[in-house]
Amino acid sequence: MGNEHRSARAEVVFGLRTFGANPLPVRVELEYDSDDPYAVVAAFHSGRGTVRWMFSRDLLADGLLAPSGDGDVRISPSTDAAKVVFELDAPDGAAVLEAPAQEIAAFLDRSYEQVPGGDEPEWFDFEAEIAKLAFRS
Repeated sequence: MGNEHRSARAEVVFGLRTFGANPLPVRVELEYDSDDPYAVVAAFHSGRGTVRWMFSRDLLADGLLAPSGDGDVRISPSTDAAKVVFELDAPDGAAVLEAPAQEIAAFLDRSYEQVPGGDEPEWFDFEAEIAKLAFRS
């Protein structure tokens, strides 16, 4: 470890797909932090507050190129090459959103400037994470 803390952030306007209407704008803050180098957090701001989703940086990168994800978060290119589709599924409901592919790619590029792909183990403190699990038991 011993690496200096690094992060990347971006604010992107996603479009919430609705039936029979134009997508509704949703402000989303994307966050990447070297303290958890495998993850990206997306904070979706709506009239009801902020909903935070965490998913892998690899899922976000893969979703720019091909349909990716098997669980609650699925990301894929849109039929419109300028967009990426995010499908979010939770017990309380589901949402399909679209985001500008260039802005997502630019955010990913900044995250890889902070922690290059493949270097994540050098930044991840496995012992601290194991200690957190032991503390919860």
